[in-house]
Amino acid sequence: MNQFCLIHRPFDAHRLFFDMKNRGHCPNVVSYTTLINGYCSVGGIRDAIKVFDEMLESGLVPNSITYSVLIRGFLQERDLESGRDLMCKLWERMDLEVELGVNIAAFANLIDSLCKQGFFNEVFEIAEEMPCGSSLSEEVVYGQMIDSFCKVGRYHGAARIVYLMRKRGFIPSDVSYNFIIHGLSKDGDCMRGYQLLEEGAEFGFSLCEHTYKVLVEALCRVLDVDKAREVLKLMLRKEGVDKTRIYNIYLRALCLVNNPTELLNVLVFMLESQCQTDVITLNTVINGFCKMGRVDEALKVLDDILLGKFCAPDVVTFTTLISGLLDAEKVDEAFDLFNKVMPENGLKREAYQIVREMNRNEVIPDCVTWRVLHKLQSNVRKHTPSEDLTLSTVDESVDMDDKASQDRRKWISACTSNGGKPLDFTG
Repeated sequence: MNQFCLIHRPFDAHRLFFDMKNRGHCPNVVSYTTLINGYCSVGGIRDAIKVFDEMLESGLVPNSITYSVLIRGFLQERDLESGRDLMCKLWERMDLEVELGVNIAAFANLIDSLCKQGFFNEVFEIAEEMPCGSSLSEEVVYGQMIDSFCKVGRYHGAARIVYLMRKRGFIPSDVSYNFIIHGLSKDGDCMRGYQLLEEGAEFGFSLCEHTYKVLVEALCRVLDVDKAREVLKLMLRKEGVDKTRIYNIYLRALCLVNNPTELLNVLVFMLESQCQTDVITLNTVINGFCKMGRVDEALKVLDDILLGKFCAPDVVTFTTLISGLLDAEKVDEAFDLFNKVMPENGLKREAYQIVREMNRNEVIPDCVTWRVLHKLQSNVRKHTPSEDLTLSTVDESVDMDDKASQDRRKWISACTSNGGKPLDFTG
C-alpha cells in the first residue's frame, strides 16, 4: 500500500486494502494512516476524510501521526480552519501517546506542513503558546521549528525562533546555529548571520568550517573586511582546527575584494605567528594579486618563494602568474618566466615537456593550463619542425572526451600550424 501511495496511486492502494480485508486480515492504524496519507498527497481530501471516518467506525483510535497527516491534507487545500480544529485534537492525542517517537514524527510532519504551505504565523503561535504541553520537550519543539523554517529558506523565521529560545533560557544547538548562519549568508543577509555568531559566541558556539567559509566570503562580497577578520579570529581560537586551512579560506575570500594590503598583511601575520604556509596559501595569494591587477606584488611573492622563504612552487603557481602577466599585457615578462625561471627551478622549458612532467607527478593538466599555454604560444612562441612530432604525442593517456583534452588538441594544433594564429576558446 505504501509503495502505491508513494507513486501517487492511492486508488490502487485502496483496492489492495479491500483485498486484504476480504482475505480476513484486519487493517491496523498504520494501514489507515498510509491510505489517508496517499489520498492527501494527491489532493483527495474528501476520500481521506472518508477513510478516517471508516477508521473511527471500525473502533481503531487514530494516533498522532494520523492526525498530522490529515491536517497536512487540509493545509494543502488552504483550509486552515479545518486544520486548526484537528490541531486541537492532535494536542489531546499527543498527551495520551505512549511512544515518544510517534509524537516527534507527528509534530515534525505538522510543522513541515505549516512552513511548506506558508502558514508561518501559525508556527510562531505554537512557539509562543506551546499547546503540545509536556508531550514534547521545548528543545525538540524549537529545534524542529528551526529545521522546518530552514528547509523552506525562511532563515529569518528560524532566527526568530532562536530569539524565543534564548528569551526562555534555552540554548540552540550548534547544528541549528550553523544551519541558520549558513542560510542567511547564502541568502544575502550575512550581517544578520554575523550578529547571530556574536550572540552565539557568548555561550561558546563556534562555526563549522563550511559555514565559516560561506560567511567570510559573503562578508567580503559586501566589502566588510573588518567583520570577516573578526570571524577569522573566532575560528583561530577554536581548538583542534587546521589553522593553515582556516587562513587559506580567509585568503580566498579576500580575493573577492580589491584589498591587496589585507592580503599581504594576513600572509605576514601567518609568518609572525609561526603558522606554516603551504603551496595553497601561496597560490591563493598570488591569484588574488593577479585578479586585483597587482602582478608586481605577485612576482614579489614568487621571488620570496624562490629565495626559500616559503615552500616550493608547483605548476599552479607558474600557471597563475603567467596567466596574470598575460592579462596585464606583460608578454615579455610572461615569456621570461616561462622560458627562464621555470627551467632554473627544475621545470622543463618546452611546453610539451612541462605537461609530461605534470603527468609523471600524477598532476593532470586542466583546461586552464592548456589555455594559458595556448595564449602564451599565440603571442610569443615560435615552434620548430622538430617539435611537431613530439607535440602530437603529448599527454596521449588523457581521456580524449574531457574538456582538458579538447583544449590540449587545440593547443597542439596551434603549435603545429603554419600561421600560428590564436584560436578561439569561447566555443
